Amino acid sequence: MRRNLIPFAVMAAVLLAAFSGFVLGNVAGGDTAPAIASPTDTSADAGFARAMQVHHNQGVEIAMIIRDATDDVEVRVMAYDMAVTQAQQSGQMYAWLELWGLTQSSTVDPMAWMDGHGSHGAGVAMPGLATSAQLAELRAASGVEAEVLFLELMIVHHEGAVDMADAALERATTPEVKRLAQSILDYQSKEIRIMQDMLAARS
Repeated sequence: MRRNLIPFAVMAAVLLAAFSGFVLGNVAGGDTAPAIASPTDTSADAGFARAMQVHHNQGVEIAMIIRDATDDVEVRVMAYDMAVTQAQQSGQMYAWLELWGLTQSSTVDPMAWMDGHGSHGAGVAMPGLATSAQLAELRAASGVEAEVLFLELMIVHHEGAVDMADAALERATTPEVKRLAQSILDYQSKEIRIMQDMLAARS
């Protein structure tokens, strides 16, 4: 099942990226569109778009692993929703970078845009990312054990995303980045509380 679901999530991101690029390109090229300077390569907008794509893509991977590892309907529905939502948002950020004329990766430190935001910044690991060993442990688990590991990993993962979204709200200049950052902050904060309750019920 995992081999079928992961390509679906990736395809959702790619299709949304193409669609977003088409729509945003038309708006930007319209006669009535305001002249707004595109973010630079070192901007918080670009840094957030690149870093959050990486973060979201791992979130999709974690969600797909647990869908294969449990029969619990509540967990599977949550995981599928997370995978689709984060794949779509990843595609949206991909489209922004294309529209801004920026590369999807950069020689700039991927976390430099968060310099001074708490303990984050250049040379510091992206907040909330699971390690390869943690992902391997999740893949090897099943049933309630896998559910607990998933919830523990995804709570930390969401907390990292919320921290990044908070930094983007402070530093980004483009309305679309601020809107997405606020959406991530609001939605994932709510999911953290739900997952904490789910984890407590399995302790």
